[in-house]
Amino acid sequence: MSRPLPAVRLRVPTDEDAVVWHRIFDDPEVMRFHGGRSAELFEYEELTARQRRHDAELGFCLWTVLDEGGAAIGFTGAQPWPREDFGPSGEIEIGWRLTRSAWGRGLATAAALTTLERVRAAGVERVVAMVDGRNERSIAVTRRLGMHKAEEYEVPGSDPVRRGYCFRLELAQGAGVAA
Repeated sequence: MSRPLPAVRLRVPTDEDAVVWHRIFDDPEVMRFHGGRSAELFEYEELTARQRRHDAELGFCLWTVLDEGGAAIGFTGAQPWPREDFGPSGEIEIGWRLTRSAWGRGLATAAALTTLERVRAAGVERVVAMVDGRNERSIAVTRRLGMHKAEEYEVPGSDPVRRGYCFRLELAQGAGVAA
């Protein structure tokens, strides 16, 4: 029997969330599968500004995840795949990244399910999730969402060479996801 998922709220990132995300992601373990270190603060300022534009223009973005108490614990959401040199160009990618203290509590799955509802409502027909092949926790979230592994990529610039998996999910109206 599966446990009930915790309550989460998503909000469009604020200017202040750039600082929060920078602090949350200044943890080598959180960033282990994302280059190993946090980006510079100005990069989070640019990222949160871009996400506000995405929300206004597309109806979805990488939202700030708030836990049951209203504390920001990371992000989840969707955006157009940002790279042209590898990966699923032209696709809408969903993703999540949470502070380590939020791991193992079902928060990523709960937030990602909310993301799927919102992108489906925005008219998105299919999403992908790009996951480092070593990231078992995120692979487990893709399974709980009902995604399937569709492609494998060599992550550019990785030394040693890392594999990235592209998971896909069709979002036809009325299609369900596994909880």
